[in-house]
Amino acid sequence: MQVPEELQAILAALRDVGRPRLVGGCVRDWLLGSPTKDFDIEVGGVDFETLHRTLAPFGASDVVGRSFGVIKLHRPDAEYDFSLPRRESKIGAGHRGFAIDPDPTLSDAEAAARRDFTINAMAYDPFAQILIDPLRGEADLRARVLRHAGPAFTDDPLRVLRAFQFAARFDLTLAPETAALCRSITATFAELPVERIWGEWEKWAARAIKPARGLAVLEETDWLRHFPEIAALRGILQEPEWHPEGDVFTHTQHCVDALASLDAWKSRDRAHRTMLMLAVLAHDFGKSATTAYAERRGAMRWISPGHEAAGAPLAETFLRRIGAPLEINSPVRALVISHLAHHHGQQGEFTDTQVRRLARKLDPATVDDLALVMTADSLGRPPLQSPEVLALIEQLRVKARALALQNTAPKPLVMGRHLLALGLKPGPDFKRILAAAFEAQLDGAFHQEAAAREWLQRNLPVL
Repeated sequence: MQVPEELQAILAALRDVGRPRLVGGCVRDWLLGSPTKDFDIEVGGVDFETLHRTLAPFGASDVVGRSFGVIKLHRPDAEYDFSLPRRESKIGAGHRGFAIDPDPTLSDAEAAARRDFTINAMAYDPFAQILIDPLRGEADLRARVLRHAGPAFTDDPLRVLRAFQFAARFDLTLAPETAALCRSITATFAELPVERIWGEWEKWAARAIKPARGLAVLEETDWLRHFPEIAALRGILQEPEWHPEGDVFTHTQHCVDALASLDAWKSRDRAHRTMLMLAVLAHDFGKSATTAYAERRGAMRWISPGHEAAGAPLAETFLRRIGAPLEINSPVRALVISHLAHHHGQQGEFTDTQVRRLARKLDPATVDDLALVMTADSLGRPPLQSPEVLALIEQLRVKARALALQNTAPKPLVMGRHLLALGLKPGPDFKRILAAAFEAQLDGAFHQEAAAREWLQRNLPVL
C-alpha cells in the first residue's frame, strides 16, 4: 500500500508504543486499485493517553471522545483518524444506542468483529506489509459479494442503507444470508434520523458506478417499502414496442446505470452529480399514477399521459423523505417535468423561441442538465437503441450553445429602470409591462438592450 510519507513517520512513532494498523475503507480501496486520501489507523496495545501524547508532536488534533477512543489529527493536506480497538454493545434503540468500550488488548480478529461488512473488516500492517483478513473480506471483494461481518450486524439499522450504497459504489451483490438479516430488521427504519438516511443516499447518488445494484439491495431486503415512490414503479407495465426492457422499475434501474456511465456526468462536481442522479431516479415517478391500457395510434397500448407533471410532487415528497437539501428540490422538479421536452410537439429543428422558453422553464436546472437526463432515459431501454432520439438531444444542445443558454436561463433585457426612464411611475402596471416585454424577448422580438428600448417605446402605448 502506498502510504503518504508524513503518515509513515507518524506510524513509525506509534510503532514504538503500540500496534498500528491501517483499517477500513483505505484497505478496501487499495485492494480495488482505487486511490484514497482517507486513512484510518487503529492502534492496539496502547492506552488512550499514550496515543494522544504520541500524536501531539505531529500537529493539532481533536479528541472525538475518550469514551470512543478516537483522535483526529489535522495535517496541512490531510486529516487522519486514530482510534483504539473497541467493543460495541447494543443498549438502546437507534443508530446511537451503543455502548462503546475501547480495549487496547483486543486481537486483530476481535477488533474486526465489530465492523459492518467483511470488505470493511480488513486491516493492513504497514511494517510487515501484510493483509490481516480474519473474515475473508478479500475473497468477498474479489467475488464482488457484500457480506455482513457478524451477528451484531442487526444492532445498527443504518447498515442496511450502507449496504445499499456500497453495492452501488462497488458493483456488489448482497449475500443471501445478509439480505435475510436485513429483512429481519425492516421495522427499525423508523429509528434512523433523517440526516443519516440522507448521508447514505447522497453517497449512492454521487459516487455509484452501478446505482441499479443499490436499488436491487433495497428490493432484496424489503427496505424498498420505506421509499414508496420507488416501490410503486415495480409492476407498472410499459408498452413493449417502446420499452422492451420491462416495467418502470427495471427501466429506472437501466436509466441510473446509463447516467453513471456518461463521462459528462462523471465530470460534474459532487453536488451536481447528486442532483442529476436523483432527477433520473425520479423522472418516471408519475407513471405509477397515470399508466393505463388505452388506444394509441390505432392500437391498444400501455400509455402514461401526463406522467411528467404528475411526477413532480412525488419527486418532492421523496426528496423530503430522504432528507435531501432544499436546494435540490427545484432543479429535480424542473427536470422531471421537462424530461420529454424533446418529444412533445417537436417537428424538425428546435426553434430559438423553443430553446429560450425551455431554458427559462428549467431554471435553476439547465439545458445541459436536461440533455443528460434525456440521454439516460433514452439509453435505459435495452436492447432498444434510438440514435434518432440521441441526435435530437444533441441538436437541442447545439441550439442552446449557439444561444449561450446551455448553462443558464434567459435574463430579461427590459428592467424597471427602463420604465422609469420613460417617465412611468412605479405601480401595479410595472409587473404586467415587464412580463409582456420578457415574453416578447423570448419570442425573439429583440436580443440586445438597445433594441429592447426601441421595442418598449413602440409598444408602450398598447401594453
